[in-house]
Amino acid sequence: MTAESNIPDLPTWTPDPVELADLELLLSGAFAPLNGFLGSIDTAAVIAGGRLADGTPWPVPVVLTVPEELAKEQRLVLQDPEGLPLALLHVSEAWQDPATGTHRLAGSVQPVREPAHGRFRSLRRRPSEVDFSGEPLPDGTRPPAPTAVLAVAAREPLHRRQLGQLRQVTERLAAGVGARPGAGRDGVRVLILALLSDEYDDALVRALLAVRRELPEGTQIVPVPLTRRTDPVRDLRLRSYVARTYGATHLFADASEGLEQRHDGAPDTEIEGTAIPLAVPEPWAYDSVLEVWRPIAKIEPDHARIELTTRDIEEMLDRGDPIPEWFTTPAVAAELGAARPPRHRRGVTVFFTGLSGSGKSTIARGLADALAEHTTRTVSLLDGDVVRRLLSAGLTFSRMDRDLNIRRIGFVAAEITRHGGVAICAPIAPYAATRSEVRRMVSAVGDFLLVHVATPLEECERRDRKGLYAKARAGLIPEFTGVSDPYEEPEDAELVIDTSAMTPQEAVAAVVEVLETGGWVRPVA
Repeated sequence: MTAESNIPDLPTWTPDPVELADLELLLSGAFAPLNGFLGSIDTAAVIAGGRLADGTPWPVPVVLTVPEELAKEQRLVLQDPEGLPLALLHVSEAWQDPATGTHRLAGSVQPVREPAHGRFRSLRRRPSEVDFSGEPLPDGTRPPAPTAVLAVAAREPLHRRQLGQLRQVTERLAAGVGARPGAGRDGVRVLILALLSDEYDDALVRALLAVRRELPEGTQIVPVPLTRRTDPVRDLRLRSYVARTYGATHLFADASEGLEQRHDGAPDTEIEGTAIPLAVPEPWAYDSVLEVWRPIAKIEPDHARIELTTRDIEEMLDRGDPIPEWFTTPAVAAELGAARPPRHRRGVTVFFTGLSGSGKSTIARGLADALAEHTTRTVSLLDGDVVRRLLSAGLTFSRMDRDLNIRRIGFVAAEITRHGGVAICAPIAPYAATRSEVRRMVSAVGDFLLVHVATPLEECERRDRKGLYAKARAGLIPEFTGVSDPYEEPEDAELVIDTSAMTPQEAVAAVVEVLETGGWVRPVA
């Protein structure tokens, strides 16, 4: 039963991305036995011992943070970023986190409407909607449910090693190792849970679908919005709980996840706190002589090829190099290449920050001209003063409005970057948190380079052609960056430039060199 008729006059709140993902799992039943966000006592008990206060095992805190002004509400509508109501929170406790001081609300959640999924909508299913019994038999009856269901909770594509190990584990379960009595080869089903948590979600699902023919017959693929937890052991436990709600009896777990090896060489199949047993394959490697992936124990030491790391793959994609076929299937390689184009074709934002008069606009215009002269890339210049007159007309210079101005610039830059262009931004952007927000926004769709134009305040004030510093010193301009309002110097800049020690041409050349060295721009012949 939904609560849509009960929400017209209630306050609303948009949870952060992790909390929204948790909300969807609470509403779908994937977080059973939880039916809402945890209170202070349950949270403390989970952190301390991996159990709720009543003793029920549960591996991670599931909490909802709200502004202080909402901490006294008894009911709250939780909505998505577009303002669509998703659930009604019936508040059972308002509490303050002793470690962070943040305000939190606990209570059960009641669905208002289904989340508005876009791509792969047909694959997004609740645990109750997943059926492993297969197609009806010719006589109309349903075949018996499988004896064992092996879940693979995947945050990365399945490459050749994982596909081989998955077949090995499936055969082991089918032979009765760890399965219930009577398991036959047809009594094991495979469930791939595509764990969605970042900007490459679509690529992950496409890459998993691309190897469907390599997977055991009857394998089901279900996208699940389960974000990664910082503690790897708790994250593994949480995956086991979600897998269990989807009907899994075993969870495929790579030995690289920190599982200990027994004296007989086989990995442990249980760690304390998992909801279902772990099915861990023996280590595999690529046999460079036989040109196959197989258990490393069967390969001569000097014949085992070192596996590519995630960083290796990223560097290949950045350069536009093909991912070798010995490592992954061509279908997966194609999906990875589409999701991460080579840098010379990938969108990038060059974001200048610095005091008024530091030379940001001059360098930004020079960079735009240099790129237009020597490359065919689409270049868009978002100068701070121009944006103020057009995109942000009507905003004041209060901190709130300045942050809003930077977010607007970040949104436009992210859209330019998403479509493969070069966005050059040159606002003051004095606050580190807002710059970080723009970095996250752009990095979700392309690349982001922060350039700190660190010209000293004295030099900026000496150049003061508009007389702004003089007015600020006289108290005529309140909250002026560098005089009556702080400038938080970035600690994460990819390049630092001081225009008091170089010419504008030298500064532009320094930025172009970073773009060429990084591969975003091909060197000028």
